[in-house]
Formats: sequence, C-alpha cells, structure tokens
Amino acid sequence: MISPPAPDAARPHRSGRVAVVGRPNVGKSTLLNRLVGQKISITSRKPQTTRQPVTGIVTLDGAQIAIVDTPGYQNEHGGALNRALNRAVAGGLQGLDAVVWVVEALAFDRRDEAVERLLPRSVPVVVAINKCDRVRNRDELLPFIGAIAERREYAAIVPISAAKGLYLDTLLGAVVPLLPEGPPVHGADEITTANERFLAAELLREKLFEQLGDELPYSSAVEIEQFREEKGLRRIGATILVDKPGHKAIVIGAGGTRLKSIATRARRDMEALFGGKVFLEVWVRVRRGWTENGPALKRMGFDSDS
Repeated sequence: MISPPAPDAARPHRSGRVAVVGRPNVGKSTLLNRLVGQKISITSRKPQTTRQPVTGIVTLDGAQIAIVDTPGYQNEHGGALNRALNRAVAGGLQGLDAVVWVVEALAFDRRDEAVERLLPRSVPVVVAINKCDRVRNRDELLPFIGAIAERREYAAIVPISAAKGLYLDTLLGAVVPLLPEGPPVHGADEITTANERFLAAELLREKLFEQLGDELPYSSAVEIEQFREEKGLRRIGATILVDKPGHKAIVIGAGGTRLKSIATRARRDMEALFGGKVFLEVWVRVRRGWTENGPALKRMGFDSDS
C-alpha cells in the first residue's frame, strides 16, 4: 500500500471518487494496481486490455479514494466494441471529485489530445506523466512538463513511474487535498468494488493475452459460467470466446498444453487474490462476430449502441 506522510490529526478526513484516464497503453491499470497494492486491473501489451471500468479502494491515514480505472480512449478504430469502450470512458468521467490524466513521458500525440477534450472542466485534473524512468535525458522532461502546463490549468503535474512505484506518494499528495471532507465509504480492508466473478474473468483474460498477444486477435473474451464457493474452495467454470475455429485451435494448443498453461497461471493469480483454493475449468468456444453484435455485447456487460 502506498501512503503519503500522515496528515495533521486536526485535519478533517477526506473521501472521494477519482477517475484514471488516458489513451491505450499509458499504464493506467499498472498505476491502479500499484496504488491499491494488489492486482485488480489486468495489464498486457495489447491495446484496450481494460474493457470495463474497475474501481480500486485506497485507504490512507485521513483519506479514502475510490479510483476508477477506465478503458483506454481511442479514435483510431471503429467497431461496436470500441464505441462501447469509449462510452465507458465518458461514463467514468461523471460524478467525480478529481481526475488523474495519465500521459506517457515525451510521447504526447493526437490520441492524448482526444482524451484531453473529454476532461471535465468542472473538476480538478492532476496530470501523471508516466514512464519517466525510461527518459534517459532528464533535461527533456522539464520542457515536456511546461508544454503540458500551457494547454490548460491543471491542479498538479507529477512525473511518476507506475511500473517501478516511483513518486506515487507525491501523486497521492496532490490528489487527496482535492477530495471533499467526509468519512470513509468503504471498509479499511476493501481493495475493490468489483466482485470475484468479474475478477476471475479478468485474470483469465490477462493470461490469454500474455501468452497469445501476438497470435490471437482482439476479438476474444471470457465468460464465467459457474462460480461456487464450498468450504473455502471456489469452483469456477469459464469459457474463452473466440471469433473463428482457427483461433480456438491456437488457444487450445497441441494436446491442450497451451490452454492448460493459461488456466494454471490464471488459477494461481485467483488464489493469491481471493486468499483460498480455486478449482478452475476452462473451455474454448467459437462465437462469430460478437464484437459487432449489439445483443452479444449487452450480455457481456457492455453499453451497446446497436
């Protein structure tokens, strides 16, 4: 758990809701996981890995922050799924007390400009310049920060490294004063509002992308068909959905070895997160064109426009 210096005991407790936004692959999910201290939002090299907003709970001395990790906003590709993801970003910017806008150090482009246009004017925005540890010449950071500062008025601009956990105390120190006074909304031991069924699907999808990110198209998904807890053992039945029969063969692998490896790694992460034994069964099924099918997207929890 990341904690800024303990506040003055005379200061009131603060509590609020903060969204983390940015274009794909700038490190939003990695940042949320670092702040929470547990993996609750999946990560991969594949763009648009986060498909639904995930809320993490960060409890500090004198403050509690509900941090919403939104999908990466993009306007490079169309399609019903991508439109649904962009609507999820816009929806995640409602009812906030602050926004953390994540940009990549020395890599600002038109995709960031598209996100910037979505930023609300009614709430303060903190800019987190991520991956600053990768900048070889630190003298280049100051002009970059200056260029960001000139675009509009921001509450703060903080260089960070989510991957290495650098300067996250400074980031939290900039966010907490922006929150309204109020008591904690969640228990001190809560780390997310997501249920275990959702988290199980996400962890399996992460392992799918980790092992097949270069081979498997974006049109793959996970559905949890069974989730039961019996005397501390969670029995989970999951289906990996792919678009074509050839994709099914890729996921299963020779003699089922690849599917077994994916399921084993996902099960281990589930056990670590849930704190108990997991019995996981995984199947692979073909569902053609689900990313362009409005009813199918709705069944999977997306806000479809079709």
